Amino acid sequence: MKRFLGILVAVVAVAPLATPSARAATSGNATVTLAASASTMVQIIDAAIALVPTSTDYDNDFVEAAGASGLRVRVKTNSSTGMVLKVRCADATPQIALADLLIKTQTAAGTGGTTASSYTAITGSDQNLWSTGVAQHTLLTVTTDVRVQNLFAYDDANGGGTTNYTNTLTYTVVAQ
Repeated sequence: MKRFLGILVAVVAVAPLATPSARAATSGNATVTLAASASTMVQIIDAAIALVPTSTDYDNDFVEAAGASGLRVRVKTNSSTGMVLKVRCADATPQIALADLLIKTQTAAGTGGTTASSYTAITGSDQNLWSTGVAQHTLLTVTTDVRVQNLFAYDDANGGGTTNYTNTLTYTVVAQ
């Protein structure tokens, strides 16, 4: 009986090495799925702007920063139906009257989009500034022209110096 057990162990130990059909797989498949969602991005380039009226501005009763002097933001989206850039002044007590703070953009609208091309008073709720109806894969700069009118309504409390009046604009990008 001892002899039979020793032979059986020897056969079991050698059997896996002698079988030519026991090989590992040489190829296989795997599937990768990207579940893309519409995404937007906004970057504020100019976080602040100071409008300092000249005597000519007081004669005209407004001061403005337009074009390269305006507020710049950069936007992009992967939404195939585009996006809308919105702006608002959500200050609880704005120092510049909202009716006196006007905005527009000279940035051309994207394909199928619109642009606010004439000065409009800012409000406390979102206003459409610029849009496109297609994906905007690269960052695009949109410039906000800013005008403050009714200059004589803003007193200089320091008597001979300057008094700052500040409002904060909030930009939002929404995929369409």
